[in-house]
Amino acid sequence: MSYLIVGNFFSLLSVLALGWAASRKNKKDFMFWNIWDTVFGTLANFVLSAYAALIICILGLIRNYLSYRGTLTQNITYVLLVLSIIIGAYINNLGIIGWLPIIAAGGYTLGIYWTRNEQQLRWVLLINFVLWFIHNVYIQAYPALIGNIALSFWTAFQIYKNRR
Repeated sequence: MSYLIVGNFFSLLSVLALGWAASRKNKKDFMFWNIWDTVFGTLANFVLSAYAALIICILGLIRNYLSYRGTLTQNITYVLLVLSIIIGAYINNLGIIGWLPIIAAGGYTLGIYWTRNEQQLRWVLLINFVLWFIHNVYIQAYPALIGNIALSFWTAFQIYKNRR
């Protein structure tokens, strides 16, 4: 039971860092706080024994750090994507639930490159949040799932508000 408290503490810190990142005015500040989001997400998934999500967070941490430094390239992004699929699949200990973060990360990564406008990217984000929500319900990461709900509603509102 104490692992749930510790895991949810890190989950809460992750959500707070993500919220703070979202309020930043420039990309460098956003990426700095996004790094902390993934650090705390990594710790939460480790404590809550969600190993595929742990790998997704570690590789996301590398991606975010390189983006923060301005050294992230498309090739590095694709290598990290392939690694997340291969390693995530190999250490997945949660069956189909363990695949959700892998699919979410893959969809998000590809969505960043393939979307043509903000509205399409909002749909990618909404799908990402829903997949992480289901995963977080299963592993009992309550602060993260509350954050997923809030971000899903906010993103859906933005989709509605910005429809053509």
